Amino acid sequence: MFTIGDFARHGRVSARMLRHYDALGLLRPEHTDPFTGYRYYSAAQLATLNRVIALKDLGFTLQQVRQILEERVSTEELRGMLKLRQAELEEAMAAAAARLAQVEARLRSIESEGHMPTQDIMIKGVPAVRVAVLSAVAASYAPEHIGPVISPLYDQLFIRLKAAGITPVGPGIAYYEDAPDGDGAVLVHAGCTVSAGQEPGQEPGQDFEIVDLPAVGRAATIVHRGPMDTVMPTEQTLARWIDAGGHRSAGYAREVYLECLPDKEKWVTELQVPLA
Repeated sequence: MFTIGDFARHGRVSARMLRHYDALGLLRPEHTDPFTGYRYYSAAQLATLNRVIALKDLGFTLQQVRQILEERVSTEELRGMLKLRQAELEEAMAAAAARLAQVEARLRSIESEGHMPTQDIMIKGVPAVRVAVLSAVAASYAPEHIGPVISPLYDQLFIRLKAAGITPVGPGIAYYEDAPDGDGAVLVHAGCTVSAGQEPGQEPGQDFEIVDLPAVGRAATIVHRGPMDTVMPTEQTLARWIDAGGHRSAGYAREVYLECLPDKEKWVTELQVPLA
């Protein structure tokens, strides 16, 4: 038997919390001395304590925890509930990390206001290119809407190209246009350069399309280094340069993925903004 202090240390909780659980009927001591009122717990009660803490961390109220314990949830059922909660927390952490990256990108854009761009920006012609494409609609052009759409598109595109026996011969090229439904939605095209021998169109049973991207006579270009979650400062640097030079953009930027290493911090992407 353990005193309440010893049991609290083994269970990694406070003695105050154990008294609270006792008052609620969640975890009563194995024995309470009738003369001193001292509480004593057995090692077997650690299993109950672990369940109480786990269920509380899942977001259940203590009243709900008591009901679940009274129904004698099995270890397998509890493990399943914890796995589900773990997945939810991991998803929330990933979403928070993405939002943090976007906040940092906005801050860098704000900090660069009023400064002339230091990156190498040039105007050049962009040749026509043949690409295999998968497309989908994003709610807006914001990074938090584009990222969750374009990444699965590329995953599926490479799987389908391999199944069709088509090997990419050049970099990935993403391009965008306003979605037909409007309302700020964007049609996202995830493309990959293929050989000129691939005929444009969509073959029977082929679940992607081969298209020819037309040449762009004049495009303002800049190289972005790092993940696309942080592209905003680079893109806005290019926009300020275009405006300062008296130019006018004529559509969304194309994104040419020159290097896509496992470490996204080492990605190299060229942004190509068509000029009117």
